[in-house]
Amino acid sequence: MNHIYFDNNASTPIDPRVFETMLPYFNTNVGNPSSNHFLGAKSKKAVEQSREIISNILNSKLSDLIFTSGATEAINLALKGIAESHSYKGKHIITTQTEHSAVLEVCKYLERKGFEVEFISVDKYGLIDINELTNKMRKDTILVSIIYVNNETGVIQPIKEIGKICRNKNVFFFTDATQAIGKIQIDVEDLNIDLMCFSGHKFYGPKGVGGLYCKSNIKLEPLIHGGGHERGLRSGTLNVPGIVGLAKALETANTEMKQIQENVKTLRDTFENELLETRMIKVNGHPTQRLFNVSNICLTGIDSYLVQNKLRDVAYSQGSACYSSAIKPSHVLKAMGLSDNDALSSFRFSFGKQNNMDEINLVIRSFKKLFESKTKLN
Repeated sequence: MNHIYFDNNASTPIDPRVFETMLPYFNTNVGNPSSNHFLGAKSKKAVEQSREIISNILNSKLSDLIFTSGATEAINLALKGIAESHSYKGKHIITTQTEHSAVLEVCKYLERKGFEVEFISVDKYGLIDINELTNKMRKDTILVSIIYVNNETGVIQPIKEIGKICRNKNVFFFTDATQAIGKIQIDVEDLNIDLMCFSGHKFYGPKGVGGLYCKSNIKLEPLIHGGGHERGLRSGTLNVPGIVGLAKALETANTEMKQIQENVKTLRDTFENELLETRMIKVNGHPTQRLFNVSNICLTGIDSYLVQNKLRDVAYSQGSACYSSAIKPSHVLKAMGLSDNDALSSFRFSFGKQNNMDEINLVIRSFKKLFESKTKLN
């Protein structure tokens, strides 16, 4: 078997067109966008054109977009920034049990700083209960943080409804849209989103660059102080090649979105349907309210080492990439009701536009051989 990459939720390969767009800003258009000369002006123009492209796609104002090193930095800026700037209103924050570790770790930090964080539950499909969210909101609630698309299961939360509730309650609403942007259409105004993060390497852009959408009338305390770049919220020399690549990647993804959705969903559905016929797996997550490229499957009773041996030339995930160095039961799957054993026997396959049906069929055959050997042993 050739090497096969089915870990696109962790990171995607950069699109050659994106790479080509970035190249001049590494070796020709090298000016610092804050410099007062012609090369600086050229870089500044490239940054602002990129900001305009992204803002148009998200239906935001230009001033609402802050460039960061990626989603993790954006999450820290959003959550800590709201907490520090609005603690006079209250110290109550609501999030879910199935957030990415970047959100969960910031929430733990805020708890140590005296904030009260409530973690709402999810059902067996990974969806929150809107009534539970509404009931937990209080007069001193300042922020609701709910992930848009879960990175492990692909489950899509009812973001528009959540945003509407928050707006009616006068509570800030932040969503981690890292796995959503570039894959599904997002209109921040229509969805009632106040703050939202994203990373370029999740939609065929470069690593090390992303952004925070934050309504320009929302006050945040900055994490990084210095020259006052990005509305004074993210000081430091801007990553011009990264920003240009980020905009090109999102523009390309937005243009080709429907075609990619259809093609990749066909791959995902074929993968799942073939394996479900063996009756040796079950799919974790909602059957329909789930992103088109993600398949989180549970192989009950099958040792994970057997899977790793059979699929040693396949890149996939067991849990989230951020915990890859220490395999332990996924907090996401446990929150959905899976046992430790079932969570440890679950694997995430996330497909991308560069994948094809030959790769799918190769992996399906490997799984079927694994199931046959398991049946013989029993």
